[in-house]
Amino acid sequence: QVQLVESGGGLVQAGGSLRLSCVASGSAFRDKSMAWYRQPPGNERELVATVTWAGTTNYAASVKGRFTISRDISRDNVKLTVYLQMNSLKPEDTAVYYCAGDRRQNGNWGYWGQGTQVTVSS
Repeated sequence: QVQLVESGGGLVQAGGSLRLSCVASGSAFRDKSMAWYRQPPGNERELVATVTWAGTTNYAASVKGRFTISRDISRDNVKLTVYLQMNSLKPEDTAVYYCAGDRRQNGNWGYWGQGTQVTVSS
């Protein structure tokens, strides 16, 4: 069964750090792009960062230099974990963060996680 499960969210003070994890079960993700999105309160979901199967990364301008996306695959090539290291957090980073995987040719993502809340206090 293919699924994405996020963890690592929480409450942190401005200037602090958090690391989000997304475990992607199922061999379908081994050679697929993965991404982190976020949805701030009252706003639409927005792209935060992407990583290709080869490790190429891309970031939204608002997080570049502060966030780092990375991926790690288990030795048996079955489980993929995608991380989002978030440093120098700001109150405007407060959002529900979602993991997405397997971008299709039409640009849509095939799979989404359930989301994890990140709250940054000032």
